[in-house]
This record gives sequence, C-alpha cells and structure tokens, in this order.
Amino acid sequence: QVQFVESGGGLVQPGGSLRLSCAASRSDVSIYVMGWYRQAPGKQRELVARITRGGSRNYADSVKGRFTISRDNGKNTVFLQMNSLKPEDTAVYYCNTSPVSTTWGQGTQVTVSS
Repeated sequence: QVQFVESGGGLVQPGGSLRLSCAASRSDVSIYVMGWYRQAPGKQRELVARITRGGSRNYADSVKGRFTISRDNGKNTVFLQMNSLKPEDTAVYYCNTSPVSTTWGQGTQVTVSS
C-alpha cells in the first residue's frame, strides 16, 4: 500500500507563502490523480487541489488563484505552493490520491496568524 509523507508546513503571517511537499513511497503513484486535502479544527477534511497524471488541475473556490498544485512524477512528489495565505487557511494539510485510496499520513500543520 502506498504511503505519503507531507512536509513544509509552519507558522506564517497573513499574506505569506509556504510550499508543501508530499513524497510517495512507490513510483507507480505517478499514474494516479493526486490531491491535497486539509482539515481545520472542528471541520471535515476537504479537498483543496487535485492534479492528473498529465498535469490538469482543479481547485476549491476558496483557494483558487492563490494555491498551485504541481507534481514531479520522476521523483514521486507532489507540491502545493500557497500564496496570499489567510487565517482561514490554517489547517493540517494532507496528500492522497483522488479519490482517496489509502490511509492518511501524518499531515503537515499550516498556521496563518499575526
């Protein structure tokens, strides 16, 4: 079963940027549609961005124009560039296939606060 390890989170001020990385344990993950998800305290986990093997992207309305998902199939890695961060972006961020097909990793905490 493929596993994902997320990294790159941290504390950032409103308007700042972060770049998240997701490393997969298997190379065949490159054939899957991949997604970045987030879960804020007291809320359900939601899909914020997804990318196909060929690079087609979709975003949740709440992050459109601010977040960019990308992937490096040769390195089995998916990225999420987050710009113009807002306090409401505070959450634990996870990656997984889309739709979800494996257990969740530990995620990476993103906190947007002044």
